[in-house]
Amino acid sequence: MKKIKLTLTAFLLSIASITMAQKIDYEEFALPNGLDVILHEDHTAPVVTVGVMYHVGAKDEKPNRTGFAHFFEHLLFEGTKNIKRGEWFKIVSSHGGENNANTTDDRTYYYEVFPSNNLALGLWMESERMRHAVINQIGVDTQNEVVKEEKRLRYDNQPYGHFLEAIKDNVFTKHPYKHTTIGKMADLDAASLDEFIAFYKKFYIPNNATLVVAGDIDKAQAKKLIDKYFASIPKGKDIVRNKVIEEPITQEKHTVYYDKNIQKPAIMQAYLTPSMKERDAYALDLLSSYLSSGKSSILYKKLVDKKKLALMVGAFNLSQEDYGTYIIFGIPIGNDLNVITKEIDEEIAKVQTDLISEKDYQKLLNKVENNFVNSNTGMQGIANNLARYHVLYGNTDLINKELDIYKSITREDIRNVAKKYLNKNQRVLLEYLPKKEATK
Repeated sequence: MKKIKLTLTAFLLSIASITMAQKIDYEEFALPNGLDVILHEDHTAPVVTVGVMYHVGAKDEKPNRTGFAHFFEHLLFEGTKNIKRGEWFKIVSSHGGENNANTTDDRTYYYEVFPSNNLALGLWMESERMRHAVINQIGVDTQNEVVKEEKRLRYDNQPYGHFLEAIKDNVFTKHPYKHTTIGKMADLDAASLDEFIAFYKKFYIPNNATLVVAGDIDKAQAKKLIDKYFASIPKGKDIVRNKVIEEPITQEKHTVYYDKNIQKPAIMQAYLTPSMKERDAYALDLLSSYLSSGKSSILYKKLVDKKKLALMVGAFNLSQEDYGTYIIFGIPIGNDLNVITKEIDEEIAKVQTDLISEKDYQKLLNKVENNFVNSNTGMQGIANNLARYHVLYGNTDLINKELDIYKSITREDIRNVAKKYLNKNQRVLLEYLPKKEATK
């Protein structure tokens, strides 16, 4: 029976995901306790997403207690005052639903997707997570082992698994983006139960959260249920964040990282870039697509296809709430990292000097529009985007207008951001090398 229900949910989700792109209508309001609420009514399929995004991520951790935000992504499925330990996933699956959570440096997001007749259940469960989470030593010890295993699988034992850690540690000197989201296991091991409880009480409060309900709902009914489950949760103390100013890189920093899981070296260039909210960040996104998105991109055609100098090459703008990091990387066919660096630098110099062709520019805009439309087709994608734009950008309506920002970026803008941010004296040049075994 459970398998049938799960299959039905997957089928309904697939129906919702093929909805033609259109303007996303939504309603916003706030409860007296500070909880922001966003409702999106769509009767395409009998499915509803209930999501809560908390404005807490790795950047909110203490320097010697890294990994807390990600740890809570796991810990808050342990149980609540009214949901017994180990029962969370059973409740969701037995009602034909699915759920998950994810964490970044800037926010943590939890969600359930149910057949729409289970809206009340989804709201109740998220209110339980916010109001009544049980944080005890059994749960902490259990999830500590889960997180350690995740770190081993996704980072410690993966080829090039520590590249972002090495880059962030060198690009940032003051800002907490210097630390990875998963953090250091020694920090979690050293933390007391009281520290975990304090983190929960500080950040998992209604006035630091945004609730999104999207799908086959009646808004009037949804409002009554939201008031029933969330309005009585006490408001927490206002969270004061002191913005940390990261100093710009003014001289090329050459560094090395050794990885025991690789046989081929890689070269990585990293540049400090502005917040995701800045117009320049959108232009940098387009530039990264021009350089390395697909086999027809500039770097791929030159280094992989034509000259056969690289096994892999890429560029991406890691946009975040406070700052971004623009990363270009290459893995040579041989072991000469200098030749890869030289070829990449030549292409950067070209985009700093010449405008990209009108044909390439139109192709970029087509890719952006396709990606934008795809991100807003399923109910969970819509819910996630509504919450993300509200929490991180302070502008929920970007779900309808962000594409216009991309379309307003000109070829001159792309050239200008390359000239402004991608200079040799503004970068970290990282040699990511195989770690040799010690000679016996």
